[in-house]
Amino acid sequence: MNDDRKKAALDAWYRLLREPEAGMDCEEHYDKLLKAADGIQEAGLISNAQWRELVRDAREAFSTAIEGAGSGTVSK
Repeated sequence: MNDDRKKAALDAWYRLLREPEAGMDCEEHYDKLLKAADGIQEAGLISNAQWRELVRDAREAFSTAIEGAGSGTVSK
């Protein structure tokens, strides 16, 4: 049963990673991903190492979003 809960939780987390909620800016998206990762870990569904992977994925998505948001907006 824990395997089913783990799979469902991770599926939902990765879906949020790929598809942020409408109107959510990149900081809100990052915060929501971190809170979701914390919740999955606190529920005992993932290990500390798996939690770090989620945080790393969230950080990479945030960095990519920040870089994309700034590209082409400044004229010199």
